[in-house]
Amino acid sequence: MPGENLSRDEARERAALLSVDGYEVSLDVRSAVGDHAGDGPRTFRSVTTIRFRCAEPGATSFADLIAPSVTAVSLNGRDLDPSEVFDGSRILLEDLAADNELVVDARCAYSRTGEGLHRFVDPEDGEVYLYTQYEPADSRRVFAGFEQPDLKAPFRFEVRAPEEWTVWSNGAGQRADGTWRFAETKPISTYITCVVAGPYHYVTDTYERVFEDGTRLEIPLGAMCRKGLAPHFDADDVFLVTKQGLDFFHDHFDYPYPFGKYDQAFVPEYNLGAMENPGMVTFREEYIFRGKVTQASYQGRANTILHEMAHMWFGDLVTMEWWDDLWLKESFADFMGAFANVGATRFKDAWITFANRRKAWAYRADQLPSTHPVTADIRDLQDAKLNFDGITYAKGASVLKQLVAYVGQDAFLEGARRYFKRHAYGNTRLGDLLSVLEETSGRDMSAWAHSWLQTAGVNSLTPQVLLAPDGRVDELTVIQEAAETHPELRPHRVAIGLYRVTEGGTLERYARAEADVDGPRTVVTELAGADAPELVLVNDDDLTYCKIRFDSTSLATLRAHLGDITDPLARALCWSALWNMTRDALLPARDFIDLVLRHAGRESDIGVLQMLHAWADSALVHYAAPAWRETGGTLLAEGALRELRAAEPGSEHQLAWARFFATAASGDADFQLLKALLDGTEKVDGLEVDQELRWSLLGPLAAHGVADESVLAEELARDDTASGKRHQVRCLAARPSAAVKAQAWAQVVESDALSNALVEATIAGFAQPTQRALLAPYAEKYFAAIERVWSERSIQIGMDVVSGFFPAYPEAGQGRATLDATDAWLTAHEDAPPALRRLVLEARDDLARGLRGQEYDAAAG
Repeated sequence: MPGENLSRDEARERAALLSVDGYEVSLDVRSAVGDHAGDGPRTFRSVTTIRFRCAEPGATSFADLIAPSVTAVSLNGRDLDPSEVFDGSRILLEDLAADNELVVDARCAYSRTGEGLHRFVDPEDGEVYLYTQYEPADSRRVFAGFEQPDLKAPFRFEVRAPEEWTVWSNGAGQRADGTWRFAETKPISTYITCVVAGPYHYVTDTYERVFEDGTRLEIPLGAMCRKGLAPHFDADDVFLVTKQGLDFFHDHFDYPYPFGKYDQAFVPEYNLGAMENPGMVTFREEYIFRGKVTQASYQGRANTILHEMAHMWFGDLVTMEWWDDLWLKESFADFMGAFANVGATRFKDAWITFANRRKAWAYRADQLPSTHPVTADIRDLQDAKLNFDGITYAKGASVLKQLVAYVGQDAFLEGARRYFKRHAYGNTRLGDLLSVLEETSGRDMSAWAHSWLQTAGVNSLTPQVLLAPDGRVDELTVIQEAAETHPELRPHRVAIGLYRVTEGGTLERYARAEADVDGPRTVVTELAGADAPELVLVNDDDLTYCKIRFDSTSLATLRAHLGDITDPLARALCWSALWNMTRDALLPARDFIDLVLRHAGRESDIGVLQMLHAWADSALVHYAAPAWRETGGTLLAEGALRELRAAEPGSEHQLAWARFFATAASGDADFQLLKALLDGTEKVDGLEVDQELRWSLLGPLAAHGVADESVLAEELARDDTASGKRHQVRCLAARPSAAVKAQAWAQVVESDALSNALVEATIAGFAQPTQRALLAPYAEKYFAAIERVWSERSIQIGMDVVSGFFPAYPEAGQGRATLDATDAWLTAHEDAPPALRRLVLEARDDLARGLRGQEYDAAAG
């Protein structure tokens, strides 16, 4: 039998054969504490009973389990020899009856990679914390099961744990006789079951709702984190957003929350942002802020809370049949996160963040060689793991935003309501959603679905303006283009805005028209006769998914007046368009950096400002001509310091500029100022240098050799926490020393001793764009190691290594050689796992795009 992978064909064959009636899972995690004896992994006992039916008695199938050992297997009362039926990832099931009971007693391993049952020891107090993370297919690391989303079943969990611990699962739990027993769940997929256990700090609240028919709904709420983070835990705000979200979704979905309680756990060393386990949502603990952060961070957390909450309906109640239709949950949840944030919370500008940040993720992903339709072709679990990407999330959400403009919000939401009621606790495909949308909108959805869901690539829309002799608009045309590799021209419902500079110096819209852009050339007749514009903004109000281009007049206006645009969404769309032009080698990187230096200081939206900082840094590192990098770095550092000193004392803008100054710092004077801010000999009025900001200041000092190991050890002593340890590891690996780089490489590539969080921190420190000569020797080592790492390590660690250690920062003049080395590896490894090849191809494409940008920037200089 194959190894840990599972193909779509195998899953379909098994789903046609089996139906699951229920699981009983018993875990004993008392072994999580205390000393570990033996050389093998630390393990726990897992006993699983599965009741299931077989449509063809006498047939053969298999159950999934990844475990160091299996003690016993029983099928329908018949003991099976584990050595004969278990191959390390599957349990062979022969001669099945019409009704079956499988019992598996195994020793499963605690995880150090965030996959399965993760065990974390808090360095601050020695406490042990456990949580599970499964998507797409890691529940089999904790209990035996049928690991595919369309074999849903009710689950009953029981967990024996240390006496002083509390245990949570999807259902409500009680402790008796040393064992926690949990209420049976509704039918759910294996990947959204969950167990959280340990001495967590736990806060409770209650949500109450009375519906129009008089029925009452009461949902127990809980929120938890490690004890060490309790002083920073603002549970009241988490509960506020949670209640606002539940109100919003009840108002719009007309289907009461179906999973009883609603716990939310903020857990350590988490690989994802969050996971929608029904009744037991898990989040990365970085959403608990140890220091001052901007409102963009709070908005991001609220968006994630609402995203996961939307999954209770889109994904948990109604689940995709196979990972091909992952978008049926992720695109909807991504859209609903912003939709609910604007509609229910204090974050009324969430669509600006969506346009500026989420869609940037989508635009990048949609231009990679690995781009795919929103409805993807997922052949197996490795494909599924990599498809949690910008297409499935952000492009899909953008497409849904376009769908709302196409069919109308009322028809869209009524379609969702019918979808939930028709398919509750079941599994669906694309056609199931389209059918309800056709019912509610009266439109034929097949052509729309073909263009937007079943083809890949992003279109660009460019305005062309012809003026009449009187200076007014004679004809305004929108030109639509597509990449040669993905030539689909789509129907776009767009708004076109005309802007001009007012007497007061602001740049404001004075005319707007909506139009259906279809085909290569569309004339917008509604704007004929308008005054001549100084800026034409195609896709004003961000109704569609496209790359915005500018005519020459508009681009000249933006160079002079971008900061004068009064509408924050329009301003964000212009910034996004200019960044896409930089990435496409249509705008020199130095020009983009100049625009940031001239206009970013006036940006009112803090999320947009922080995105501009990230883009400016990327423009310098990846797209600026190597000969200009030093000059550009100096300009960015000077500009950041100037804005830091000019910002309102104590404001979030001041904090954002302080962090960006640390990133941009490039000379001795900059480093001396960072040191002075750390030791308190210099202050910026209103700037509080808290512990998180201290680590932000120390990072560049370590990378430039100004802060040595002793300084970092002193800082860890000051912040001897899990967070502090991750920061210290990152800073240690950032130091400019060949020995440091060799040690970091060995710790990650040649050893599996580090946890997932410390692997991530080490890689982040290792890969410093200012240390290109130090990194050069690792290009050859990288290509020699990645296939072995992929085969030996978990897929999460494999992804981290393959993406994080790719030689993305070649020395000046060596970019072409790095591309050639990448191509040589790809040619010699055509039979490598497709997921591994995809990661290498994506990294190659990013490098090639950067080199094209560098050539364009050099020519412009």
